[in-house]
Amino acid sequence: MIKNQSVDLPYFDQLFREIAQGNTEVIKAFGLHVHWGYWQNPALADGSIDDFALAAENLTRRVCDAGGAADGQSILDCGCGFGGTIASLSDRFHHLQLTGVNIDPRQLARAREQVQPRNHNHIEFVQGDACQLNFADNSFDLVLAVECIFHFPSRDRFFQEAWRVLKPGGKLAICDFVPQEFLTPIIQIGANFIGPVISNTYGYVDSSFSLTDYRQLAKITGFQSIIEEDITANTIPTYQLLRRLQIEGGNTNLSNSTFVAEWISRLGIVRYLILSFQK
Repeated sequence: MIKNQSVDLPYFDQLFREIAQGNTEVIKAFGLHVHWGYWQNPALADGSIDDFALAAENLTRRVCDAGGAADGQSILDCGCGFGGTIASLSDRFHHLQLTGVNIDPRQLARAREQVQPRNHNHIEFVQGDACQLNFADNSFDLVLAVECIFHFPSRDRFFQEAWRVLKPGGKLAICDFVPQEFLTPIIQIGANFIGPVISNTYGYVDSSFSLTDYRQLAKITGFQSIIEEDITANTIPTYQLLRRLQIEGGNTNLSNSTFVAEWISRLGIVRYLILSFQK
């Protein structure tokens, strides 16, 4: 959600304001993980902050597991946000070299403040652009981009950089909002009307990249696609809680944008996918 390559994200600015004001619900919901949640059984979601916080952790774990995260690896989290994915990995695994990259120094400052290594892991947070990674070739076993790639200026360039810094046999795992192929022309037309509503809240968002586009990009870059999982239905309860927090905070514009995004997902126009690729 907020692990971005652009600092011009109105909803992120609002998050910082809420955190500075000590909004305990916002801090618990989005103070560590800043992305959608995953519910194994969405019907059991109860709309509480505790339930959402657990779901957000569950989504992180599913993406990391899709990338084959394991003890002893060197892992790069691109668009690391407040460090939630790094913290999750450090809690679950041992002897990791963990690096979080983000273009926004505010996010990195919070990540450094609240995420400390456990289980003999090493953690470093670095300011940088996911499309111009300042790391040597063949440096990482796993590269992650958890709900942020739609903010990047170029998916092509990010895939090239991920390929370059991954070791042979290494994996790239992401999650993204992916449009239905047959609806792409309608989405492109609708973007002229809906786009400004979404961007006014969520900043630059490119949700025009289809699953076929991902498959072609993987092939061109040299990756083998290994996991394609549609978890749209498992993420839907996110919208209810997010809209409640936005309405209670007096953020009508944010709530309206979230309402639009919710129905785009509910109608299956855009799907939420976990994708992983191997070098």
